[in-house]
Amino acid sequence: MTENNKFVRPAEADALIQAASARESWRIFGIMSEFVEATERLSAIRPAVTVFGSARVPPESPYYQLTERIARLLSDSGFAVISGGGPGIMEAANKGAFDGKSPSVGLNIQLPHEQQSNHYQDISQTFRHFFARKYMFVRFASAYVVMPGGFGTLDELLEALTLIQTGKSRKIPIIMVCTDFWGGLVDWFRQRLVSEKMIDAGDMHLIQLIDEPEKVVEAIFKHYESRPFGPLPAEREMMLNL
Repeated sequence: MTENNKFVRPAEADALIQAASARESWRIFGIMSEFVEATERLSAIRPAVTVFGSARVPPESPYYQLTERIARLLSDSGFAVISGGGPGIMEAANKGAFDGKSPSVGLNIQLPHEQQSNHYQDISQTFRHFFARKYMFVRFASAYVVMPGGFGTLDELLEALTLIQTGKSRKIPIIMVCTDFWGGLVDWFRQRLVSEKMIDAGDMHLIQLIDEPEKVVEAIFKHYESRPFGPLPAEREMMLNL
């Protein structure tokens, strides 16, 4: 066995393996602590709506201003607003909620660049691990509002759709805002995924395209007209297996 092109004796190799194993074990404890701490801090904020979107959108952008308006309406309607806690769309979501009646929540992630926490958070929780953070987006949201964004936003959107489609998460509204931005993707879903039977036609009902802030809020309330905002007992049990 070699390390940096040097011969490593069997005993030394065993020591290296044991040290790596110990580091992995401590890493697991760190991940567990993220889950426990975040769950304790977020358990009282329901109902909540998670807003996804690009970190690269400047405050003068119409996307930023639209997001701020939607978040303010949600907050004044009684929904805590959860974002990724960073700049751009995330900042707009937190800012709108911060000025409203309900809590503004930021689930921040430690990244080498691009992600810096915004200043509009009543509750701020920082994660080192993407999957722990993504679990919290799913666990505590009664709806998703998906604003324009890049790879990260697409990742969060598609993961939410996959979890609901496969029955690993309860069905909640997934509202994609800005038809001009998302319409081509939704058309591709229909023209390719549905037509080639990669997904069922009924899966398209998981998505709503809405542009008006007031109608975003109306769509969420409409979904919950005949049921509570929180998970039902069977849904709660299902989500334990996320």
